[in-house]
Amino acid sequence: MNKINVSIQETSNSSILKFETNSFLTKYESFEFNNIDDAKKSPLAQQLFHLPFVKKIYISGNFIAIERYDIVEWADVQNEVSTQIEDYLNTGGIVVESSSEKKKNPVTIYAESTPNPSVIKFVANKNLVSSMFEFSSVDESKASPFATALFNFPFVKSVFLDENYISVTKYNGTDWNDVTMDLREFIRSYIENGKELVFANATEITKKNDASKEEDFEALDDISKEIVNILEEYVKPAVASDGGNIQFESYNADTKTVKVILQGACSGCPSSTFTLKNGIENMLKELLKDKVETVEAING
Repeated sequence: MNKINVSIQETSNSSILKFETNSFLTKYESFEFNNIDDAKKSPLAQQLFHLPFVKKIYISGNFIAIERYDIVEWADVQNEVSTQIEDYLNTGGIVVESSSEKKKNPVTIYAESTPNPSVIKFVANKNLVSSMFEFSSVDESKASPFATALFNFPFVKSVFLDENYISVTKYNGTDWNDVTMDLREFIRSYIENGKELVFANATEITKKNDASKEEDFEALDDISKEIVNILEEYVKPAVASDGGNIQFESYNADTKTVKVILQGACSGCPSSTFTLKNGIENMLKELLKDKVETVEAING
């Protein structure tokens, strides 16, 4: 069993502190406890309420948020609380007792077409993942039981997950009209039954990758940094609405060429060349003047 680590995260409310874990504590459920009697179903919350400064406790996903009374400052007690939570979890302590009948979590899923005729975007009315994941084959999907299950459909070519949606790419031999309803119902049922979409260690790997990306960004030259910031601010929101993603790959100052990686619905999309030439390329030329001449795409 992997050791559970707890990190301390400040919030916008100085009275509330988050204790974030590297594994999920609940499955798509959130709990709020106002006192020790209210916390009968959570042995962890009951233990924390024995601390005299604990006013309210929230448990959701991979964190515990605690609101304190003003009798103490978090700086004086946060490390002890973090250690107490970490020790409790690593000795097998129960976070929230499950009811005898598994509670379903109602969810709405609707299908959206995308500019890529091979891709449909399935959007949920709640956040599904905290990081972006892309799986191009069943062999790559070991970190996601959900993606592995989707690959059981013979027409599924790749799966892309981000925030509250799933983009599914199909093989050419299948018509979306024949399979969309069944696929939408499968996704809805899977999520509603509280099944795991990605394993906790997949999120950990993503966090490490994000940290590595931050280091990579700092190592870039000034023009490359400007390009990344433009893509993040102006381009990513637009392609995300179409079920895709775009990532900076490289910038060649000599040829003034920018290379980007297209993912999700953008990968292999017939209109992506038009988007690159008439959208991204023109934008970079305008904003960076004589620094960019060409944008080239690599399908993810």
